[in-house]
Amino acid sequence: MTEPILSGHQLTRRFPRRSHPALDGVDISVRPGVSLGIVGESGAGKSTLLRLLLGVDRPSSGEVRFAGQPLDRVRPREFRRQVQVVFQDPRSSLNPRMSVASIVGEPLRSLRIGADRAARAERVAEVLTAVGLRPQDGRRYPHEFSGGQRQRIAIARALAPAPRVLLADEPVSALDVSVRLQVIDLLSDLVDRLGLTLVLVSHDLAIVSQLCQEVLVMRHGRVVERGPTADVLTRPVDEYTRTLLAAIPQLPTDLLEEQ
Repeated sequence: MTEPILSGHQLTRRFPRRSHPALDGVDISVRPGVSLGIVGESGAGKSTLLRLLLGVDRPSSGEVRFAGQPLDRVRPREFRRQVQVVFQDPRSSLNPRMSVASIVGEPLRSLRIGADRAARAERVAEVLTAVGLRPQDGRRYPHEFSGGQRQRIAIARALAPAPRVLLADEPVSALDVSVRLQVIDLLSDLVDRLGLTLVLVSHDLAIVSQLCQEVLVMRHGRVVERGPTADVLTRPVDEYTRTLLAAIPQLPTDLLEEQ
């Protein structure tokens, strides 16, 4: 079996003045080239788990590994180059005082990627094109774009250093419904075209079903179900998973018959 690119073993995270741990003995394994969805309601521990996988927080117990190595033994710069993140709200994740080109090129500068300024500018133009924007859009500022376009900018920034793993924390929940499908389609296309490993955090199983081959269902800081997405969606074992599936909006029967 292929060694996981990113994994966690018995991850527990406790916070002061909280009676229950945010994470309680969670195991997670992300194989290269596989898209994994982490689902659950608010407070399930999804974002806490994502922070541990990103290395921006440390577990109270347990261990995170990247490419088989404990995270504390991996060079921080190399890890940041290989693992990038897209956050929930592009309004807060993009610096309004920076041009789009500067925002997208920031990882290249901080990670010292690219032979010179011209090479970095070429890479910025390349990833802007990859997410459906124009290279000349790099001269503009975040406030000049729609919410969906700002999330495309955030995705371009994450892609700039050519990572192996893309972590996405509720990447479409802050967008209008009409824009969500466009961003979901973009992520799906990028994952396939670039061979990315995707870890997607969401409260919405419908979104996970469109993007992820495998799913991990969390409740109260624990994993209650995991497996291939198709199996979990069609033959859920845990009652909580069945509850999440029941919450997915369904079209009225008469409307389906008309179509």
